[in-house]
Parts: sequence; C-alpha cells; structure tokens
Amino acid sequence: MNELTIKQAQKQVDEWIRTIGVRYFSELTNMAILTEEVGELARIMARKYGDQSFKAGETADTLADEMADVLWVLICLANQTNVDLEEAFRKNIEKKTLRDKERHASNEKLKEDLSRK
Repeated sequence: MNELTIKQAQKQVDEWIRTIGVRYFSELTNMAILTEEVGELARIMARKYGDQSFKAGETADTLADEMADVLWVLICLANQTNVDLEEAFRKNIEKKTLRDKERHASNEKLKEDLSRK
C-alpha cells in the first residue's frame, strides 16, 4: 500500500466532499462534529484502557475507525480554513522541539514512570 502524505489526504478529502459529499458543512458545524467524534474516541479509550467496562454490544473494534473519523473532520476544517496541515505539523514539531528539548528529559515524574517499567 502506498503511503499517504497529509497533503494528499487533504486533497483526497476535498475531492470526496466535492464529488460525493456535495459541499462542506459550515466550519462551526464541523467543529461540533469534531467534538462529537473526539467524544466517541474518548468513550472507547476509557473502556479499553481506563477503568470503565464495555456495555453490551460495545467493542474496542472501532478504535481505528473513530480515530479516522477525528482525522477526517480535522482535515475538513483545515481545508475550509486554508490550513496546510503538513506545514503546520512540521512547524509544530519544531516549536515543541525547541521549547521542550530539556523540559521532558528533566521531568522527575517522567523519570519515575520509566524506572517502574
């Protein structure tokens, strides 16, 4: 399978919206949908990795699909607001690297967690 860049994903979502989806929902509607999708992902994470148990009929099988739903709506918002997610992500990694290169390595709480493993 070929790798998909973020830029290609943005183009693919835009093409799908324009040919199958008719048009983008408004930015505010997509923000609400993103919040809903993150909530669905959180529900599965809480049950699979947290203290909650699955209800009858629920499974962790949809974890990847819920993550993809979050990504889809985020890409829609990026497309609607003219954000190049690939470039934004690259800049975000640079920002975090400069800001946090010493911070996490010197965090005693993180060191404690490593010593327990």
